[in-house]
Parts: sequence; C-alpha cells; structure tokens
Amino acid sequence: MFTALIFYMFAGIAVGSGVMVISSKNPVHSVLWLILAFFNAAGLFLLLGAEFLAMVLVVVYVGAVAVLFLFVVMMLDINLVEFREGFLQYLPTGALIGVVLMVELLAMLGGWAFAPDIDALIKAPTPTLDQASNTVALGKLIYTNYVYLFQASGLVLLVAMIGTILLTHRKRTGVRKQVIADQVNRSSKSVELRKVQTGRGI
Repeated sequence: MFTALIFYMFAGIAVGSGVMVISSKNPVHSVLWLILAFFNAAGLFLLLGAEFLAMVLVVVYVGAVAVLFLFVVMMLDINLVEFREGFLQYLPTGALIGVVLMVELLAMLGGWAFAPDIDALIKAPTPTLDQASNTVALGKLIYTNYVYLFQASGLVLLVAMIGTILLTHRKRTGVRKQVIADQVNRSSKSVELRKVQTGRGI
C-alpha cells in the first residue's frame, strides 16, 4: 500500500511537471519544470529496482543537460513575442507530428499487448541481486539483444552534434578571427629587432 502511494505521488508529479513544461510561457520556468520531471522519473526507477538508471538520469540529465538548457535559454534572451506571432503558422505541422507520434505510441502499445509470446515475456525470470547486479544485467541486455539499436542511437547523437556545430559555426561580418596559416606564412621582415639602451626609448 505504501509503495503504491509513493508510485502515484511520483507519477502524478512527473505528469504534472511534463504538462507544465509545454504550457509554461517562460522558457526558464519550462526548464525548471523539466528538472522536476527528471527527479520524479528517477524516483520511479528506484521503485522498479533500477538504481543505476535513476543515478544516470539525475547525474546526466539533471546535472548536465537540464542545467545546460537553463544556461542556454538564459543567454539567448529569447523574444517571446516573435514566437507567438509564428504559432499559427507552424500549428498544422506541429499537429501532424503530434498525430504521427501518437499513432506510433499506440502501435507500440498494441504490439506489446497482442504479442503472441506476451505471457513468456512477462514470466521471464529476472536474476536476483546475488546473481547479477542491476548494472550488469542492463549491460548484458544492451550489448547483446539491442547492440545494433545502441549503436544507431550513438550515430543519431553524432549527427545531432555535427548539426549543432554547423549551425553555430557561421561567418559574421565585422568579426576578426585568428588565421594560423597567415601567421605562420608571415614574412620575418615584418619584425625588426632593436637594441634599446638602458634609460632610453626607441
């Protein structure tokens, strides 16, 4: 009974935080609600016995990603008026993407519910902690059954990183940059050595 109450508390706060992330008008408030959602998701992982996933969620997402989002949002000085002006323009595209994601989620849940070997999957034996720790069991599962999907997710992150670098590495007018090749190829005659006597200038 107590575990069920803790679960519903974490789940309710996580769902409410997720709703506030997409409904908050201030981007900084959205990031703060996102951090709260991450903490509650970590609590749900602890209830499932997946302490490694809970630790990774707190350390990586809360400690790095969410804080990075917060600093980026605060440094960008986003003009909310411009975002509101283009809301109706991108509404059909956003609605279409939302419908596609909803169909994919329903297909995934339906495939899991009507799978022919659903009973065997549910009754699959889980190793006890004295046989294998949570981290060991997760590593064996990722690097055996889902190794190709794991590598594909790494490629997706690599493409996202390259795209971020290309978007930020743009040329700006009026900005002087250091060119190493021009400095190396510079003539030695451009520098003149003079012996200056003590107490006198050039």
